[in-house]
Amino acid sequence: MLEIKNLQARIEEREILKGINLTVNKGEVHAIMGPNGSGKSTLANVIAGKNEYEVTDGQILLDGNDLLELDPEERAAAGLFLAFQYPVEIPGVSNTYFLRSALNAIRKSRGEDEMDAMKFLTHIKAKMKALDLDQTMLSRSVNEGFSGGEKKRNEIFQMAVLEPTMAVL
Repeated sequence: MLEIKNLQARIEEREILKGINLTVNKGEVHAIMGPNGSGKSTLANVIAGKNEYEVTDGQILLDGNDLLELDPEERAAAGLFLAFQYPVEIPGVSNTYFLRSALNAIRKSRGEDEMDAMKFLTHIKAKMKALDLDQTMLSRSVNEGFSGGEKKRNEIFQMAVLEPTMAVL
C-alpha cells in the first residue's frame, strides 16, 4: 500500500505540492489528472526520490516503509517502480545485463541469493512470452534506437521482470 500524507514539496523556492493526501491499496489503479504544471510529474519524482525536489512536510509510506528516509535505489529495492516520461538510452548496456543487475541488486537488498544466469534467462523468456515481445530485445542496448512505443514496451517488460509492489506510470 502507498500512503501519502500532507505531502508538501518545492523546487528551488517554488512550492509545487501543497498538502497532497493519497492512499493506494494493493490492486488499485489511480489516475492523477490535471493541467500542465499542476504537479503530476513532481509528485512522481518526489515519490521516486529525485534530489532536486525538497520535501517540506508530509510522509510517503510504501508498505509501512518511509520512502523519504530512503535513497532512490533503496526505494526501488523496497518495491517502487517509476516509468519515465522520456526513457533514457543506455548505449552499450544490453537489456539482459541491465535487468539481471537490477533484479539481483533488489534480491541482495532483501537478503536473497542472486538469481543464477540460467534461472534468470528462463525467467525473462517467460515474461517476454507473456508480453508477446521479440527476444531480439534482450541483446539490444537499453532503449538505444528504440521508437517511443518500443521504449514503453521495454518499461512494461522491466516491470514484469522486476515485479514491483507499486508502479508509478
